[in-house]
Amino acid sequence: MRLLFLDSPAFAKQDMIDAFEECEISCDLFFHDSYKERWDNDFDAAFDTAVSKHNYDFVFSFNYHPIISNCCMRHNLKYVAYVYDSPHVALYSYTLLNRCNYVFLFDKTTFLTFKNSGIQTVYYLPLAANVKRLSSAKCPDKLLASVSSEISFVGALYNEDHHFFERLNKLSPFTEGYLDAIMTAQQKVYGYQFLEELLTPDIIKDLQKSCPYSPLPDGTETDAYVYANYFLCREITSRERIALLKSASEKYELKLYTNHVSKELPNAKFMGTTDPYHTTPLIFQNSRINLNITLKSISSGIPLRCMEIMGSGGFLFTNFQQELIDFFEPEDDFAFFENEDDFINKISYFLSHEKHRQQITSNCLGKMKDFHSFYHRAQTILDIIF
Repeated sequence: MRLLFLDSPAFAKQDMIDAFEECEISCDLFFHDSYKERWDNDFDAAFDTAVSKHNYDFVFSFNYHPIISNCCMRHNLKYVAYVYDSPHVALYSYTLLNRCNYVFLFDKTTFLTFKNSGIQTVYYLPLAANVKRLSSAKCPDKLLASVSSEISFVGALYNEDHHFFERLNKLSPFTEGYLDAIMTAQQKVYGYQFLEELLTPDIIKDLQKSCPYSPLPDGTETDAYVYANYFLCREITSRERIALLKSASEKYELKLYTNHVSKELPNAKFMGTTDPYHTTPLIFQNSRINLNITLKSISSGIPLRCMEIMGSGGFLFTNFQQELIDFFEPEDDFAFFENEDDFINKISYFLSHEKHRQQITSNCLGKMKDFHSFYHRAQTILDIIF
């Protein structure tokens, strides 16, 4: 069996290739700069040339790309897209209906949104980890000090200059106050995202005046979806991450592996960015507590970061996400917090109860090996498409 694999930037690209090859599928890489465009003649020509070289069984990409779907329709090829981003506005392209599509969504809430609307080309598939690679990583002595910590956080703070929310700089005082109120409320709620339904027509009209948005010609996304998920959710996540990290760093050693320093976190140790393939697993293994604070636009799914932490043999401490409860046992496989007080109290508990923490990581690593590797996901994909 042979597939054509879109060679776009993706954290788990090599892990998925390894998984397919373990399933005895050959992977040929294909790339063109216009893969994010909705239409492009040069892309179409390059794709036509690529698929003419072999009799491919299907085409694969991380995330969904309408231009690939249309190309696969022309060639009568199956198109498998494994979505790990949320939000992912490309899902609202009418091409999602193309009969060649097998679009696997990691967030069950997103999956149900499309499935309950009658879309037959979507499937639910949680993310995974290359457990064998991650858990077998060995830390050189010279790196041990830089990757070891009581608490670590790997990820963005969404506090860079000129991000989407900062573009909303011409709002009325009423809209500013309204948005601040609903964002403050959403920051305190896990498991349900209500921002879209609270963006009234008048509020959206004011948002459009400040930072206009128009769907692409093949897009069906609403203004509320875009403003809620791309503008507000990122700002809420930034506020939440900085607030929780500030609280933790005032009491404990905290290392941040991120690309943008925050002046609001004077007690944290900023370590810069890290190599996700080679160094990040070492951080997860050598941090007593690994924090995950989920991007608010991920409604219920398990973020890739969580899978990587658990697949590395690290201790995961995260906000509540419903699907974690569906597959893992709290206090046996991982731990979650419900609010800021609970966050600090549980950090204190797990830093002082080493045996319990180590038992949790051992339990979880075993479950990851047995059920949640990319090999398992590749097998599921193959069972569905053939």
